Amino acid sequence: MIKFKTWWSLLMVIALITITACGSGDSASENGTDDTPATVGSAEAEAAFAKGKYDPPIEFSSVRMPKKYVQGDTKENNVHDRWMLETLGMKHKDSWYPANDDQYRQKLQLAIASGEKLPDFVSVPTNAVLTNQLIDSGQFIAIDELFDKYANKILKDHAAAHPELWYPFTKDGKKYNMPILEYTDNDDTLLWLREDWMEKLNLEAPKTIADLENIMDKFKNENPDGLSPDKVFPLAISLKNNTNTWMGSLDWLFGAYGTIQEQWNKDANGNLEYGSINPGAKQALAKLNEWMNKGYIHTDSALWDEGKSAESWTAGTAGILPGANWVPDWPAPDLLKNVPGAKYKAYPIPAGPDGKIGTKWQNSGVNASIMINKDAKHPEAIFLYYNYLLDNLANPAAGSPYEYGFAKGYDWDIIDGKPTSDKEKIKDFSNEFPFLTGPARIPDLYMKTLVKLADGEKPETPYEKQMAEFRKPENWAAAKVVMSQLDIRKQNYFTGAATPTMVSKWNLLRQSEMETFNKIIYGKLPVDAFDQFVANWKSNGGDQITQEVNDWFKSVSGK
Repeated sequence: MIKFKTWWSLLMVIALITITACGSGDSASENGTDDTPATVGSAEAEAAFAKGKYDPPIEFSSVRMPKKYVQGDTKENNVHDRWMLETLGMKHKDSWYPANDDQYRQKLQLAIASGEKLPDFVSVPTNAVLTNQLIDSGQFIAIDELFDKYANKILKDHAAAHPELWYPFTKDGKKYNMPILEYTDNDDTLLWLREDWMEKLNLEAPKTIADLENIMDKFKNENPDGLSPDKVFPLAISLKNNTNTWMGSLDWLFGAYGTIQEQWNKDANGNLEYGSINPGAKQALAKLNEWMNKGYIHTDSALWDEGKSAESWTAGTAGILPGANWVPDWPAPDLLKNVPGAKYKAYPIPAGPDGKIGTKWQNSGVNASIMINKDAKHPEAIFLYYNYLLDNLANPAAGSPYEYGFAKGYDWDIIDGKPTSDKEKIKDFSNEFPFLTGPARIPDLYMKTLVKLADGEKPETPYEKQMAEFRKPENWAAAKVVMSQLDIRKQNYFTGAATPTMVSKWNLLRQSEMETFNKIIYGKLPVDAFDQFVANWKSNGGDQITQEVNDWFKSVSGK
């Protein structure tokens, strides 16, 4: 599963990026990025989309990240590329083969600065700084007309339902990146509790933070496994880097007081506000200080990253782990191995004292994107390719060539007369295909399917059967919990590159935030120190950053 880095972590490396996006200083329009691609609507493109393939085949260049190759395949000759030529009439020429992500990013930035020829289709990770460098380089076309003409229904429908997905890719009213779709709500926070402890203590699901406090007190002081109170720290959290994160997160606690920390939320007037300076954050910090004093939180939490926070839960010394629906895949198996008889279950997010409730929601169904070189002879080809994957592989039909997987003998095969995708049974099993766009995913399909399984319905489609086989019942149930609380998920509305003041001031502001929050939680500062922190944050660049963030938001959203 993918764990998304919070946007500000990208800013930590901005000082290291010394290569500007365009050495000449030309604007995008001066470099030709405002030009409409010459082949939009060309006879060759129309014929390819009508037939579903290019005939005769076309050649193009792209970026191919490292993959595992088996059965004699190589990066230049493999089952994917043979399929692409036969099915779509497309083949590689002069593509890039970087060794890793870091090398690729460096090669891309050097190519922009030096004027080196770039591939026709350039993969872009979720990185606002890099995206803006590429847009500003003038080497890539706006895709508005291509998208309107060639994107399929799945892609268009999702973009229409989630216009915010365009925000990181928009400049001067034009869209520059074709979004690559990802499963939505896959990282939404819920609470994983030790269900065997809940049963032995005869406890009910926590509806409020007060209910949760009672559970933590019982877990610590009346531990069903017989652990002494000094050995149990019921809530497993991470305070080392970010507190709004993917495991051991505290977004749900801040949400109980009306804000989500470390992200940009909408205030009552529709303006963007940094969640960590909202008055609700002070209440959340006061509660965390109380829990630290009561021993509900381990004193080493400030040293723990996300993985380390999970270890206290899997070791059996914590009873509550904030995490996503996929915890049954990791790290829950370690809990079952370490603590015989342990059980776990996903619970909904509880409400605060005033009925407020909320968690992060930073996934608009996009994982990465592709930009199209202004010199590409067939700019529409990437849409023909991606449309095929979305229409045929993302949710394959029964009886289709992709019912059991992408390639027979690789990710599925006939064993003992029956089709199987069990990697233990298939010699040289591999599902690492070098798809130009990564695996095809329909954003809402994953969670909808798990909810269907959780409701006891029989899996019918190949995709549903695959989820029933590979996802655990605890995972199904967790998805149902997530989807029952969709209205509590709060979006981070700032997904752009660092604003001018962020470049010079953000690292210091974040350092001050983390130091102040941790000192309040550990009782080294009074809770009222929060007020001085907010005042300093605003005067030391925060107010200017807030203005810049809002200006950016208006420029990309039209609001």
